Amino acid sequence: MILAVLALLAVVAVLLGGARLADRFAGRSRTFWVAVAFAGPAAVLLGVGLIYPAIRTTIMSFMDRRSQEWVGLANYEWVFTDASALQGFINTFWWVILVPLVSTAVGLVYAILVDNSRFERIAKSLLFMPMAISFVGAGIIWRFVYEYRGAAQEQIGLLNAILVGLGFEPLRFLQDSPWNTFFLIVVMIWIQAGFAMVLLSAAIKAIPADIVEAARLDGVTAWQMFRRITVPNVRPTLVVVLTTIIIATLKIFDIPRTMTGARFDTQVLANLMYDQSFTFGNNGIGSALAVMIFVLVIPVVVFNVRQMIRNREVRGA
Repeated sequence: MILAVLALLAVVAVLLGGARLADRFAGRSRTFWVAVAFAGPAAVLLGVGLIYPAIRTTIMSFMDRRSQEWVGLANYEWVFTDASALQGFINTFWWVILVPLVSTAVGLVYAILVDNSRFERIAKSLLFMPMAISFVGAGIIWRFVYEYRGAAQEQIGLLNAILVGLGFEPLRFLQDSPWNTFFLIVVMIWIQAGFAMVLLSAAIKAIPADIVEAARLDGVTAWQMFRRITVPNVRPTLVVVLTTIIIATLKIFDIPRTMTGARFDTQVLANLMYDQSFTFGNNGIGSALAVMIFVLVIPVVVFNVRQMIRNREVRGA
């Protein structure tokens, strides 16, 4: 409670100090009250909902499982040495590498192929439809797609039913490591490809028509059009799509939890944090894992902000 009060006072102090400085240098008497009226509620909510939990979680990461005694870096030592934690790091690495790259690539190619086509709206709706499904719902749907039963039993999973119908043996899609992690990643790609497609399609349509016409008059091929015209013009949107999907993937929890319960070596950092905090009641390690996820997200956010500033400067110039 003390930390909450201190965080709130710090936010208010920064707000008041910034408003007074603005009032002094701008010479406008109403600047202070305008800043308080517009930014005050948001600053209070930011302090209570974000700053205080972040400070509290960081402090708890240096304490024991019941948050009663200081243990120094013991929790972080566990994070970097325990086998399950290392497995979580490895799996999360594959998630963060494959999901953004494949989702963005699929969305970009799809947006180019259906652009100005006869069935553009229907085609885009089909790819975007998974975005309307929650991660839990998507996990349940794909769990039935991957469902496995013994070779002597009737297969109710879509993929295994197809394999058996073609004369092959059924596969344990969700049980056999390490391939089960990649089959889970497919679900996330299925969801995020529509998000990438929508943003990139808008960016493609925003490319000036005179540039496209000039390129066609010069006789460029489809590949040259893609590499020299499309990609450079949609690069800012590509950065936003990639970084947004990376952040969402770093926090992935629902799909592994729903489909495998994070068993069979499919553990990820967010689910490991949940297990340590709520299943095993270890607040210290759970908080340390939360801090690690936060630290991993920071460079992505910083890069995104820098790119946005750079793009704004380029447009302004």
